[in-house]
Amino acid sequence: MAETLNESLDLKKIQDFHGKYPKQLWYLFLTEMWERFCFYGLRGMLVVFMVSQLSIADTAANLQYGAIQAFIYAFTFIGGLFADKILGFRKSLFWGGLLMIAGSFIIAASPKDLFYIGTCFTIVGTGFFKPNISTMVGELYSAGDPRRDAGFGLFYSGINIGALLGGMVCVYLGKYHSWSLAFGAAGVVMIIGLLTFLFTQKSMGPIGLSPLKDLPSGKRKTYEIMVFIGSLAIMPLILLMVQKTEYTDYFMYTIGPVTLIYLLYEMVKLTAEERKKMISALVFIIFSVLFWAFFEQSGGSLSLFAYNNLKPSLIGIDGVDPNVINNTVNSLFVIIFSVVFGLLWIWMAKKKIEPNSVVKFGLGFLFLGGAFYVFYATKFFADANGMTSLNVFTLGYLVITFGELCLSPIGLSLMTKLSPKKLWGVMMGMWFLASAYGQYVAGLLGAGIAEAGENASNAEKLVTYTDGYKQLGIYALIAGVVLLVISPVVRKLMQEVK
Repeated sequence: MAETLNESLDLKKIQDFHGKYPKQLWYLFLTEMWERFCFYGLRGMLVVFMVSQLSIADTAANLQYGAIQAFIYAFTFIGGLFADKILGFRKSLFWGGLLMIAGSFIIAASPKDLFYIGTCFTIVGTGFFKPNISTMVGELYSAGDPRRDAGFGLFYSGINIGALLGGMVCVYLGKYHSWSLAFGAAGVVMIIGLLTFLFTQKSMGPIGLSPLKDLPSGKRKTYEIMVFIGSLAIMPLILLMVQKTEYTDYFMYTIGPVTLIYLLYEMVKLTAEERKKMISALVFIIFSVLFWAFFEQSGGSLSLFAYNNLKPSLIGIDGVDPNVINNTVNSLFVIIFSVVFGLLWIWMAKKKIEPNSVVKFGLGFLFLGGAFYVFYATKFFADANGMTSLNVFTLGYLVITFGELCLSPIGLSLMTKLSPKKLWGVMMGMWFLASAYGQYVAGLLGAGIAEAGENASNAEKLVTYTDGYKQLGIYALIAGVVLLVISPVVRKLMQEVK
């Protein structure tokens, strides 16, 4: 009892920080930044590596990209669940980081032969790492603290600094020097991130400790070891499903309904007010599936579009690699404009005209639809060989970034606002599971766009891809309008949460 009281006092001391950000947020910022370097470095290389080095056709590469990304995000739900019930956020994060390091170095040892095996380690590792560091950020703030959104905004900047560096360095190293060096670089920076967390975790007080800390040490360690062994034992099954994308279909058809049933089981135990908030959270989760299905064309079909159809010239500078731009410019725009959007929301709040979270989600889809119309418009700037403007393509990413800034930073924050604390890890996992379905659908959409262009000329591929982007633009605009229409109902379910 005394130990629990001391932990509560320690947590209150952390949450009663002065200024805009707690010091612990900067430690988590740096840890996440280097982890995202590793993740986005690997993500940026996936499709180009599979097409250019493994000789996989464009359609199959899109499907395998979707499968790999789907498993990465699906395992965030499982990682969040085990963190909530057994490991705690700290041990889960550390274990996940070790697996990601192992995965990067396994691929680096022999990229062509060990690509899928190393990818399995990355999938499971990210599942244990990603949802739990985001949840620890949420615990730095007391309920109702208005500084929470600003904290998640800063944390989101860390994500994008890492993504910018990883997308630039790893793709450049892989395409122009050595794929082994590129994958190895991802592992090295992950070590930096894990060491950062290791040397700063004492400042976290009780945040992230095992929920089984009151059990006898031997019993708790037995449970933990079982989780570690189980996460290694499942990798052969993941390897099979990633290589055979039809098995991914079975997995995705299963995990969604199972997790919803589990969530409904947990919701039965809640009060009526808590259930209403959880229902509103599910609305955000469902629409986020659609958002990421469109947005994540960046790693699939847009990556191949950049590889095949973009001129290496940006704002008059020649020799600019289109794939480096495709993998970095979104992150650069997020870093630049996240501050602008943050100040805009503050100004609108003072004028009492700030849109609520549901309307922001709707605006995110409208920007997303506009971005895909810009990608479609690249066809009007193409030459006879099907090579088109990198400038217009980059403008599309500027618009898509505006959509992301309306949706993604507040999504992380909303999951901790709308769910009771005992379900934070699970709900953060659900948020990333929605991303898994988005990635999965993104692979299917990308494969559909690429299918008609298989073995076609660059000029024919240009028409196929841009016509596909026009359709995605239409769907995104429809989703945005629907969200704006239902916003009053969802806002009522959210109650006092803004």
